[in-house]
Amino acid sequence: MSTTTPARPAPAARLTPAFDAARLAGELARVTEHQWERQRTHYAADRIGPDTPTDWRVLPLRNPGGDATRTDPGGPGPDDYAATHWLQQLPYLREILDSIPAPLNAVRLLALGPAAASQPHCDPKYTLARGMVRLHIPIVTHPGAVLVLDGTEHRWQPGEFWYGDFSREHLVRNTGPVRRVHAVIDTLLTRELAGLFPEPWQEELAAADVLFNQQPVPARQLPAVLPISLILPSGFMDFGHDTPLEGPSTTVRLTERGDGLVLQSGDHRFALTPVADGEYRYTGWSEQRTLQLRGDHVVVHARHGRALTSQHIPFPAPSSRAGA
Repeated sequence: MSTTTPARPAPAARLTPAFDAARLAGELARVTEHQWERQRTHYAADRIGPDTPTDWRVLPLRNPGGDATRTDPGGPGPDDYAATHWLQQLPYLREILDSIPAPLNAVRLLALGPAAASQPHCDPKYTLARGMVRLHIPIVTHPGAVLVLDGTEHRWQPGEFWYGDFSREHLVRNTGPVRRVHAVIDTLLTRELAGLFPEPWQEELAAADVLFNQQPVPARQLPAVLPISLILPSGFMDFGHDTPLEGPSTTVRLTERGDGLVLQSGDHRFALTPVADGEYRYTGWSEQRTLQLRGDHVVVHARHGRALTSQHIPFPAPSSRAGA
């Protein structure tokens, strides 16, 4: 019996609506009186890399902890995403961000300097099968500023709203005289966000192997007595792979914080965000991996596109629940 592989959507799509390019450019003038810092890369276990050698500068608008000094996009770690003080100076862009019907992660202004270019690369976590997408709103551009995505050149225009599949190979180059500035928005894919895609794309998404996330909901009363120690597969804390339920067993500690949870594995701490029905995802990640608390056990879920795999793990005996 043969199986049909779901179609892979095109590498880019222009979304609706378009935005006021003049207002965006006017706001940009409020935050360009100082030189922005160079972009950095976020690695696993909340490790941040060095400055990029490319003249690729960043103004962070939303990132873990609202830290205005971090130019990396962040990822799973101890802090929730929050606005930096720079976003308060951009009310129109803040209004745009509030209108996006999906949970937001990092939001940054990225400026590529004249004569600058990146190396060809892929950003594997921004894939529809993982339910994470990267959106662009160009603010300043010109014909010499080019994105090459999956072998095709793109010159997106100010005020347009674009999705790109940056898990595919891409590069950016700027042969023009001025900096090219885009608002770059990392978000989770929801069905509501898919409604902003062109109609043909919506049909493709309905058939493709994609992961739709739920809109966040307030946490309900926890069914477990916390803190508690659990034995989980080590892959559940390894974000470089799509097999979270594999790997040797490891002990983690689960504690309550505000309306969410914190999972600690060794020296690494990860904030968890409520999804629904006692289920939590990693802050800075999608529902590609979630943890669900039940009355006497926990269920860990792994999703890849439409596929779901789960493991039921019993709580430890009461005498060892608060163990390290």
